[in-house]
This record gives sequence, structure tokens and C-alpha cells, in this order.
Amino acid sequence: MAGEDKVADVLLRNSFSIDHRIFHDLSLTTSTLFQMDTLFLSPLFALILEIKNISGILEFKENPPQLIRIRPDGTVDGFECPAAQVERNVILFKEFLNQVGIDIPVIGVVVLAYPKQIVKVGPRRTKVLFPSLVPQYINSLYHLPQKIDVTTLDLLTSQLLESHQPYIPNPISEAYGIPISDFKSGVICQICGKIGMEKVFRSWCCPNCKNFDRFAHGQAIKEWFLLFRRKMSNKDCRDFLHINDIKSANRILQTMNLESHGKNRNRTYSMDFLAKMK
Repeated sequence: MAGEDKVADVLLRNSFSIDHRIFHDLSLTTSTLFQMDTLFLSPLFALILEIKNISGILEFKENPPQLIRIRPDGTVDGFECPAAQVERNVILFKEFLNQVGIDIPVIGVVVLAYPKQIVKVGPRRTKVLFPSLVPQYINSLYHLPQKIDVTTLDLLTSQLLESHQPYIPNPISEAYGIPISDFKSGVICQICGKIGMEKVFRSWCCPNCKNFDRFAHGQAIKEWFLLFRRKMSNKDCRDFLHINDIKSANRILQTMNLESHGKNRNRTYSMDFLAKMK
């Protein structure tokens, strides 16, 4: 079960004695677009949950803000600090509330999806919880004074739903701390499902079932952007599709209706997912 689903399940299975609304993957715009994994909204307070699935031994660094993960084999990885992320979201959500004329306390916490995640050094200002502790933490906030009535809560709920915008999540390898080397690269055959179609002139051939497909690379390119990074270079394309020819990679990228950035060797390509959703 993904971390966000685990937290959603915990919240669903617990009853709370205050009026509340729960939002998942809510995306809003104030001075910039921001996304909240989970928002628990009540007449007393708003609680933003930043949920992380990064395994291993974790250290929250302050200067600069960074999350360090130490794997069992001793490998060290660095990530954007979730404490800094939720602090930023608190500021931006306060901006949104100010725009609609509502003043309630906004609190941010980091939720580590699984107890196997070990926190060696926690953040100084931000609380870190496991999913099972979230209801208990919410209950601990009941002492806060009521700031809005239920009618205003319903109006705010409507405003949030109307203001929600499509949000393209971070690539999976970045969001979940999975090294790119852990993914199997190559073009998948849509007939037999095997990975490893081979480039033959202007088509692709599956060595397993002998299926030919001129556009087999299309799905692989889309998956690359969802898995790894927002931008792809010619070399990235060649490495992922297992082709050697620079010109072939250029043709593939130029026929994918991608946005290009830079020139010559510095050129990269990106995919406009929002446009594709329309």
C-alpha cells in the first residue's frame, strides 16, 4: 500500500469528535502552484500532512535543508527536505486562506509511511509521525479555540474544490527515493509484454514474439518522464531505449510533440502533461 493510501486508510478508520473535511492531493495556486498530500481541515485548525515513503536511516539536515538517506549497504542519498516542503506549504496555504478572508492556525507535519523508516536525526521545528500516530496527534489539537463555524467550513470546502488544479507529481524515482539504476530500461512490446524491443530501420522488433511496431518508443518516452526527470537529453533517450545512433534519437524526440529547450548538444526535451490531459 502506498504511503498516501496508508494515511488515507488510517484517517478513514478513525472517528474524530470535531467537524472536519479531508482532502488528498489538493493543488492550489497563490503566489505559485503547490500541492498538499493530505489536508485535514476543521473549524479549529488546518493540518497539512507531507507523506514520505523513503526507506532506510534518515537524517534531516538544517543548513541547507536536506534529507539524507543511508541504505543498508552504506550508500548515501540526498533528497529535498520534507520538513522544508511542508513548511513552504504552510506558508502558501496561509496565503490562500488570507485571500478568501479566513484566519485559522495552519500546522504542518511529516508522515513517514512505514515504521521501518528509521529517523536518526529529526527536524528541529517540524513534527515527524508514523501513520498510526496521526489520529492521536489530531486529538491533541482539540484544545485550540474554534475559529470558524461549520457554515464557513462548508464554504471553504467549496472554495478549495473549485480552486483545485491538476498537478503533475514528481517523477517516481525522485518522489520515492528509488535509484534510476533500479529500473529496467528498454522498449516494451505491447503484444507479449517483454522488455527489449530492438530498433530496426524506422521500426521496432520484438526478439521474443517478432512483433513489429513503428511507434513502440512512444510509451517508453512517456514512462521515462514519469519515472525519472522532467527533462530528457538525446543521451537519456539513447540510454533508455537502448539505441546507439544520435540521429535516430533526434528523430524520435522531434516526432513526439515535446517541448524543446536549449540548442545543439545542450538541447533537452520536456513533456507537457497538462496539455495531454485536456
